[in-house]
Amino acid sequence: MQSRASLRAVIAALIVMIGLCVSRPAAALPGTPLATCIVPAKAGMAAARLFENTQHFDCRTSQARFGSGDFWVLSQRLPDLGARGANIRYGSVWMSRITLYVRYADGVVRQSSFSSRTASQVLKLGAVFSQRLPPRRSPPIQLLWHVEGSANFRGVILGPSIVDDSEGARTQTLRAALYGAFAGMAIALIVYNLALWGALRQAYQPAYCLLVLCLLAYAATSSGAIAHVFPGLDNNDRQKFSVLLLASSATAALMFARTFFERAVFAGWPRTVSNAVMAALMSLAVVWGLAAPVALRTADTAMSLGYLALMLLIPVILWRAWRVRSNYLWLFALAWGAPIVMAGLRVANSFGLIGWRLWLDNSTILAMAVEALLSSIAIAYRILLLSRERDAAREKEIEARLLADTDPLTGLLNRRAFLSRAIGRTGEQVLLIVDIDHFKRVNETIGHDGGDEVLRVFARALRSALPPETLVARVGGEEFAIVGDAATSVSPNAILERIRREPMPYDVQVTASIGCCTGPLLRETDWKLLYREADRALFAAKAAGRDRARHAIDHGPSPDRQSWNEVLSRSAP
Repeated sequence: MQSRASLRAVIAALIVMIGLCVSRPAAALPGTPLATCIVPAKAGMAAARLFENTQHFDCRTSQARFGSGDFWVLSQRLPDLGARGANIRYGSVWMSRITLYVRYADGVVRQSSFSSRTASQVLKLGAVFSQRLPPRRSPPIQLLWHVEGSANFRGVILGPSIVDDSEGARTQTLRAALYGAFAGMAIALIVYNLALWGALRQAYQPAYCLLVLCLLAYAATSSGAIAHVFPGLDNNDRQKFSVLLLASSATAALMFARTFFERAVFAGWPRTVSNAVMAALMSLAVVWGLAAPVALRTADTAMSLGYLALMLLIPVILWRAWRVRSNYLWLFALAWGAPIVMAGLRVANSFGLIGWRLWLDNSTILAMAVEALLSSIAIAYRILLLSRERDAAREKEIEARLLADTDPLTGLLNRRAFLSRAIGRTGEQVLLIVDIDHFKRVNETIGHDGGDEVLRVFARALRSALPPETLVARVGGEEFAIVGDAATSVSPNAILERIRREPMPYDVQVTASIGCCTGPLLRETDWKLLYREADRALFAAKAAGRDRARHAIDHGPSPDRQSWNEVLSRSAP
């Protein structure tokens, strides 16, 4: 019931998250957002004339509907910036070159440009382009971009905004802290799970390490951080790596799910379908990179269909996990709820169902940061379940060993277990062979069931009359063997007295005869000699009238022990 309540709470939270994300208006970058209009570039178009004649610009149609090519994008009139230094920021896109024209109130137009190869000069964390507006006494009033070679997946100029220097620096510091925290957490999770894998050998742990490693590499490329490490890296190549690593992360996530759940969840056709989805994602990512820039929009649509197939597979996995009553369903739903929702929103964005947002481009990292924190709880729970399973298995193993080593009727050691523990004991040992007197007569009197009960009571009496470290076994029908340290007093007469006082079933009178022998018990030959001599002593006790003890060699009334050397000398031919 508790797991179902947790699952319902997770689903409710995810529904609220989806509602907030979808209902939220199209957000731009931090700062003052700018509305834009677009027109496909044609021969003879120039910035100065476009600033003056804006009737050709389309301000209503989505930029993504214009397809790929060259474009002019005009901003709204800029707000009053005063004397503050300002930057124009917008999302990184696939392009060959972007030229920014800034029109000032005095009619002067300034321009700056960068290409895909030199984009690292203006690329900031979060994969955003940031261009500083050239300062003049006259304030800037409008912006115009000339974008060449745009693939126009989601738009030509994504979410432009005006950001002052202080706000831009604060935003970059915050993003650096977030990405740094994610990188540190990812490295810690990899080390943590590899260390656990060395001890537990669970298949999901290396799969999870591979997933986190792919996400770490994806974060470096999708955030633009790699451009600061390799300034010469072409921005379009950076996006190729990002697409490939995102597909690798999705494939690794599916591999992790297959190892995280019980085998029954993916048994049959789900395993085949999941194999096909993983192969398709990786193949499409490679094709995406190879198709650039000729058929990039087609490759991007195919890539989106691959992620859609993955999203359709997720409900199937959860349904199968529910059907087989998986112990890990609610853990998976709790930890992976945010990444699944974010992945669904990105797929929706790729098909134009929701608008572009900066946080959406970085949602994979943010969602996986949440997942990593919650997965720590999930992994701890998995370890708890594993420890319980191993404890239960260990208890069953101990129980099985006890059953294999004990006599089922009396609970004492059986002959095999008794010999394995007795032979090899160091120091002088005393062996006692105990036999119930006239046990056949007992069976005839009270029946075999009553005789079995007599054997159980007799065994308890033996055990209670001996020190805890003494070995006691039932080695025959009514014959018992006892081995103890000779230095510890094991009195045969005390055993006989305890048996005499023990109340027996049906008030039958039960006595026993005991044969004793002392000596080393290091090897099997020692056991054979001790047993032969103790057995002889037992026959002597029975011949003397039963209900008494005799020690080997000495057949007189005194049960005092003889030395081992005497036993050897008298038993020699």
